[in-house]
Amino acid sequence: MDNRQAIGSWISGPRAAAEDMGVEFGHRGQRLGLPEEGPGSIARPGRRFAALFIDWALCMIIAYGLLSGGRPEQASNWALVVFAVLSILTVGTVGFTPGKRLLGLRVIAEDGARISLPRVMLRTVLLVVVIPAVIWDRDGRGLHDRLSRSVQVRI
Repeated sequence: MDNRQAIGSWISGPRAAAEDMGVEFGHRGQRLGLPEEGPGSIARPGRRFAALFIDWALCMIIAYGLLSGGRPEQASNWALVVFAVLSILTVGTVGFTPGKRLLGLRVIAEDGARISLPRVMLRTVLLVVVIPAVIWDRDGRGLHDRLSRSVQVRI
């Protein structure tokens, strides 16, 4: 291996280097028994970020208009509380937040059933903390989804 290959594997990550050596990982969600494409497949990061952006914008509007008294410095703190309540109520009852619904996503348990309320609460707390949400596995699930044994799929 020359230096260009070593640098290339460092930049592209360990998965790309392993795939170059012939390791087959399969598609995202294969270990969970989910299809590669279409309804029921793992939600792609772009849609998940867009749904999160829509939900956060909605929560900021609610927090600024109703809870912060028109003070922008307090709106983001209230928005976090509104986001947690919104997530627990909507994911716990119908399986998606408004942003997820607009983009055709749903949160389900790993076995395909509805996610239970205690697991929704655990997932929401970990999502609000942020760090677990940015640590992903090879299926594209955040640590908050892994620990709550949930997965975001396309509807």
